[in-house]
Amino acid sequence: MADRSGGPAATTDRPERTTSSGPGRLLVAVYLLFAIAATCRAGLQIITRFDEAPVAYLLSALAAVIYIVATVGLARGGTGGRRTAWFCCTVELVGVLAVGLTSVLDPALFPDDTVWSGFGSGYGYVPLVLPVLGLIWLARTRRDAPADPH
Repeated sequence: MADRSGGPAATTDRPERTTSSGPGRLLVAVYLLFAIAATCRAGLQIITRFDEAPVAYLLSALAAVIYIVATVGLARGGTGGRRTAWFCCTVELVGVLAVGLTSVLDPALFPDDTVWSGFGSGYGYVPLVLPVLGLIWLARTRRDAPADPH
């Protein structure tokens, strides 16, 4: 059977949805932006003032690594990329909630802010929202999820 263009008919009724297509492109771009920003900030802080707040700066470096790996996972897609992105978004969400709560309850533990301090308040709360959006997008683009009819 041929489709309207005269080519062979598609073997499936729904198109494959990838993590880096459609709105996923914006998500990958925001992750990339945060990966660059967090890497530069943490690198500079570790090089120039590590002794002032080592825990905060190492947490920012950890966040940077998570953003980098999540970006690659989301952009790559496929089974391995999706698994990596799921893991990173989950760790990121747990991290921003744990560090956010700790930094609010006991600010003395963080003499300088991390990316996740105050639930990401220094970055407009994007660090809190980003992993949630990432997890939602990963769930929405699952292969076994029903296709959007629109």
